[in-house]
Amino acid sequence: MKDCHLSQDFLDYLTYEKHFSGHTAKCYGADLVQFGGWLSANMAKPQTNTDSDNHANPWSSEHGSTATVVSTETTVDLKQVVLAVDVDTIRRYMAFLNEQQYSKSTTARKLATLRSFYKFLVRRNFIDSNPVTSVKTPKQEKKLPKFLEYEEVQLLLDTPPTDTWLGARDKAILEVLYNTGMRVSEIAALNMDDVDFLGEVIHIRGKGKKERLAPIGSKALQAIQGYIEFRNKRMLNDSNFDPKVLFANKHGKRLSVRSIRRKMDKYLAQAGLDPAISPHTLRHSFATHMLNNGADLRSVQELLGHQSLSTTQIYTHLTTSKIKEVYDSAHPRVTDNTRM
Repeated sequence: MKDCHLSQDFLDYLTYEKHFSGHTAKCYGADLVQFGGWLSANMAKPQTNTDSDNHANPWSSEHGSTATVVSTETTVDLKQVVLAVDVDTIRRYMAFLNEQQYSKSTTARKLATLRSFYKFLVRRNFIDSNPVTSVKTPKQEKKLPKFLEYEEVQLLLDTPPTDTWLGARDKAILEVLYNTGMRVSEIAALNMDDVDFLGEVIHIRGKGKKERLAPIGSKALQAIQGYIEFRNKRMLNDSNFDPKVLFANKHGKRLSVRSIRRKMDKYLAQAGLDPAISPHTLRHSFATHMLNNGADLRSVQELLGHQSLSTTQIYTHLTTSKIKEVYDSAHPRVTDNTRM
């Protein structure tokens, strides 16, 4: 039997059937490599010698950079170990992660990877039951997402100059991020024909290749239009300019997510705002401000492209906290010393 390909089959399933992003699939793969290495060191019992002093990683393939040359018998044994993993094995692995002082969120993600992987093996009839099902996810610390006040948002949006094509581009990007609540990866993927100026909507390609239409306000549309005027003049003088892409870099190619983040860091510094703010903070701000202004939760869910309403519900905690803060500032609590 050849090298164990269970992991690669799973990653192909995530990529081509579930339409996970390449970045997400890569993270799943890294988690499986780590688990496989732990299994090799702690569980596998090779039947023959290898060309390395270390046990082979059961996730290695003949094309992988981490592959170790092993005999057929050893590979078969390792695959059997992967399929023979039980609840106690998973719990021992969780204890190992705890000893390595991983954060609770990282441990939870690694456990989620294994839960999905073994669920996949059950569906493909490799095993009868999922050994991860009864293992509880570590309790997470509840952290409310950070958002900006209206004045802070406006300060940031007013920072980019609008008299140059790059400044006009950055102004349009920030306006669209806040006006639609889209993810930074979604704005980087926008094409010219995704913006409907007449209908005042924008076509968004989201996670898992899911698409949605979102309304877009006049300020954002004006910013896009101002940028496009610069962009079109630039394109006339550059034969390499990609005519399809909406937000282009100085070379006329699609602007990357990393570049958008760097640009935002630059304007945060210029505006004197918290450098920890990210493009995703504008998404949080959009959702929070929508709810503060009376939007219903289901509408915000659709605008954000959330698959589950429970993901959107975290913003209700933000709005509730804000309401309490306003109430407490308007109605100071009566202390024991002032009671009649």
